[in-house]
Amino acid sequence: MRNENKLLRFINQNLVLLGIIVLVTVTAVIQPKFLMTRNLTNILRQMTSLAFVALGMTFVIIGGFIDLSVVGMVSLVSVITASLINPIGQVGALLCGLLAGALLGYLNGTILTKFGATIQAEVLFITYGMSSVFIAVGLLVTNAETLRIARSTRPYDMFTAIGSGSFLGIPISILIFAVILAIMYFFQTRTLAGRSISLMGGNKTAAYLCGFNINRTMQMVYTINGLMSAFGSIVLMSRVTTATATLGTGYEANAILCVVVGGTTLAGGKGNVLRTLLGVFLITLLSNCMNLLGLSTYMQTVMNGAVLVTAIWLDNRKRL
Repeated sequence: MRNENKLLRFINQNLVLLGIIVLVTVTAVIQPKFLMTRNLTNILRQMTSLAFVALGMTFVIIGGFIDLSVVGMVSLVSVITASLINPIGQVGALLCGLLAGALLGYLNGTILTKFGATIQAEVLFITYGMSSVFIAVGLLVTNAETLRIARSTRPYDMFTAIGSGSFLGIPISILIFAVILAIMYFFQTRTLAGRSISLMGGNKTAAYLCGFNINRTMQMVYTINGLMSAFGSIVLMSRVTTATATLGTGYEANAILCVVVGGTTLAGGKGNVLRTLLGVFLITLLSNCMNLLGLSTYMQTVMNGAVLVTAIWLDNRKRL
């Protein structure tokens, strides 16, 4: 009986990892092309932009909030970055893109604190509105046109390297993400500011009584999310070599899906950036596997929805 309980506990705590193993095994048997180096490298490139956005979303959800504006931030940052390559060069454009993302996130946090938004329902609608604003600004800047990096008159090899370059066989975008992930993991687990996010998400009253500035912590969380969205935007733009005011469409749902699947509770206060990475890997693998197996886009949408519903159901069971 004791061994059975240990086995059930292990399965319950590692459902995502077990799901990845089963998915890889079944797909590899049915479709041998899955294990080809080219396909595995493609999976890594595809997951990086989503991984960055999900990483930022992890902190937002741990803090007890949500952010639907990542669509607008990803889109607007891509437009800003691409449009600045010619005027100030690729290094300046990249740095301005990252700064723009952080500022957009800080703007979100500031607006939410000024409006007194303290629950997810309020935050959800405000950030949805901000996403519409960011997309509209992007449309105005580009006149609803697509910006192509290849048309730049100045060098853009840095973006080419980020989008399709490799070092020792590993995509450069993955190496960049690994460094950022390590920094964010250290921040979450080893700093007072990182731990204060979990405390705020678990119990805002307790965090306030402990002396934490809730408004400042909230601004910090959304600034981090904006910066991570900017990283994701630049990686995505570099991979597809284009920038549009709607480039980030769908990223808010997929990021939330990855975070929840990774084990971060929607109620806030509990989560881990490393487990979010497992969620990203599972969702990316699922999409790749369904493409290889020839499933339609509609069926893939059904599968993603089913995974999200199951993840929320399991999350609720853990909290009962």
